[in-house]
Amino acid sequence: MYGRLKSLVVASVLIGLGATSVATAADLPVKARPMPAAPLYNWTGCYLGGNVGGGWTRLDTARVSDFFGAASPAIYGREKDSGFIGGGQVGCDFQTGNLVFGVGGSFDFGSVKGSHALTDFPTFSEANNLKEIYTATGRIGYLWTPQLLGYLKGGAAWIKNRNQVFAPGGAVFESASFYQPGMTIGIGAEWMFAPNWSVFAEYNYMWFLDDNARAFTLPGGGSGEVIGVQQRASTALVGVNYKFHWDGPVVAKY
Repeated sequence: MYGRLKSLVVASVLIGLGATSVATAADLPVKARPMPAAPLYNWTGCYLGGNVGGGWTRLDTARVSDFFGAASPAIYGREKDSGFIGGGQVGCDFQTGNLVFGVGGSFDFGSVKGSHALTDFPTFSEANNLKEIYTATGRIGYLWTPQLLGYLKGGAAWIKNRNQVFAPGGAVFESASFYQPGMTIGIGAEWMFAPNWSVFAEYNYMWFLDDNARAFTLPGGGSGEVIGVQQRASTALVGVNYKFHWDGPVVAKY
């Protein structure tokens, strides 16, 4: 009898302990699953991409010498042109904290063209077509958020023009194709919408301080006039870049 009573007491104690454990576990707060970490963005690396936009140019021309090389100043006037351009860009960036430093180059092609009557010879006309734009620039930017970069850029620029002078009947009188070197400054913003992809919008202004005189040629290949060219240009572009990162994500303070 004593042994049976002892067994009943032990069984009752074990059942009570089990119930207490279940109740205690039920009272404990359930630990929430950890939220997935937000993606971190790294601006250090190289990129390539494409762009489209518009171009504007202001061209002032004046005759320096005539067909025989004699000095013969004449005002040919001003032309303001606009048109569509598109191309690509390539570059590399380095991020340190909230700052991003970079170098890059761009190439754009299009047809920014127009025409005007010559100021001193109004029965003649002149037409210019800006066909190519190249830049080599550096930039410095500030990260307003891990994904949003505002930046300034500046450097060298080159453009290619096709300029023609037309006789009163509309036939080509003389023409020239030439590259014009100069400088550029710009401002823009870039948003990295995925770790390897970004989109940007920017405005660039170009000026050409070494405004050179250009030797024009006649349709048959003979020497034409020497015409001085002064030009300013600007572009407004939107584009996309694919980024090749050098290392892992960079954490900055915002």
